[in-house]
Amino acid sequence: MVIAREPVFAFDNSYAALPQRFFARLPPTPVSGARALVLNDALARELGLDPSRLGDRATVDILSGNRVPAGAAPLAMAYAGHQFGSWVPQLGDGRAILLGEIRLPDGTRRDIQLKGAGRTPFSRMGDGRAALGPVLREYIISEAMAALGIPTTRSLAVVATGEPVYRERTLPGGILTRVARSHIRVGTFQFLAARDDTDGLRLLADHVIDRQVPDARGSASPYRVLLETVVTLQARLIASWMHVGFIHGVMNTDNMSISGETIDYGPCAFMDGYDPRQVYSSIDHAGRYAYGNQPAIGHWNLACLARALLPLLADTEDAAMTIAREVIDGYPDQFRNAYLAGLAAKLGLARSRPGDDKLAQDLLGCMAGSGADHTLTFRRLSALDIEPDHRDTDLFALFADPDRCSAWLASWRARLAHEQRGDTARRAAMRMVNPSCIPRNHLVEQALEAAVEHDDTGPFHALLSVLTAPFDERAPNDRYTRPPQPDEVVQATFCGT
Repeated sequence: MVIAREPVFAFDNSYAALPQRFFARLPPTPVSGARALVLNDALARELGLDPSRLGDRATVDILSGNRVPAGAAPLAMAYAGHQFGSWVPQLGDGRAILLGEIRLPDGTRRDIQLKGAGRTPFSRMGDGRAALGPVLREYIISEAMAALGIPTTRSLAVVATGEPVYRERTLPGGILTRVARSHIRVGTFQFLAARDDTDGLRLLADHVIDRQVPDARGSASPYRVLLETVVTLQARLIASWMHVGFIHGVMNTDNMSISGETIDYGPCAFMDGYDPRQVYSSIDHAGRYAYGNQPAIGHWNLACLARALLPLLADTEDAAMTIAREVIDGYPDQFRNAYLAGLAAKLGLARSRPGDDKLAQDLLGCMAGSGADHTLTFRRLSALDIEPDHRDTDLFALFADPDRCSAWLASWRARLAHEQRGDTARRAAMRMVNPSCIPRNHLVEQALEAAVEHDDTGPFHALLSVLTAPFDERAPNDRYTRPPQPDEVVQATFCGT
């Protein structure tokens, strides 16, 4: 293993200073034919890095795992988790290596992780590698989520390894450089709690507080504040998923980040036609993680976190349980408030009035009954004035029952009469929260097929360019805004592990 002499990353590692039982120290496994496929110059600048160096041979060697940069402390994190509701006492980073942490100018930290970097002690029977398709998929969807304003891990680079990986068939390999506020999960706390490691729990909680919730240090109950903070972040995060029709697909507790970022883009997807029961994940046979179930699953996962934190919340179990219940019982209202506030904004309602919740739910009911496209319904609604005109027909075209939609529009316009904004200002505000473009499943699959099967990243970069400006107005019937044709509909998405 060669050590890079000129570090691209100025590491300042804190997680590596925790006890050895929290992780396994090991370097990435080198690859034979590394070449950069996608480089995120904009993110590099946000991180205080020099984007002109991302494509250098020395940097590509770092991003492929062929060189360990100076100051790095490579490790695979240990964690446990509930997977589809079933307890798994040990999981961990089976194909990811945390190189280390860097500090941003504002003092916050970002993890730099290589995903697909080789076997670790947590790989179980896996090869520790990632196929190129899932790596590109995580890159494009995570960057699209960031552009939509949804908290998420970020993608700095994709490197092709030049080596095959063996799944159902032989596929080209890839490595993703993932950037996150933290890779600590609900399952990280569960890992320690399951081993009755109270000292470890306290060290981990203190680490999270120091890094992400420093205000909790001044509290008489810092661990309660930590739990309250995570509950709030998750309520807001899942509400934001619901606003854009995002389905995570595998909301296991080991895939739930303490930092409130969307993490682990496996069989995720965006809805086309609105349906609360929609499932895409090929492994979610019972629909546990369907679109409409996500808020309740978030609640369940947070209860698992609270259970893990019980030894820190109070001196007695009864007192700890009381605190945990109080905090977790606050989640439904926090989610509801965030969700309804977002829906109101999507409907162009700046001031809350009685009946707004029903107005929003009535629209969703119309959409579900007609299979109306989730994204286009709200985007076309953003173009309408308080007085009916020819543009109404563009919205009606999305509904199997236009009369029902027309009746709802009359109610919406009556409600708009109580707003103080004019049509121009309202439409502009609605366009800022109702995207014209999302990562539609068929477009993502087409871009990945071109890259993986034909070594053509042109469609990938073209789609990425559109998705990083999701609120821009686009020409009518633009291919990036259209729902899939019947023969383009994606029925299932896959984890890619």
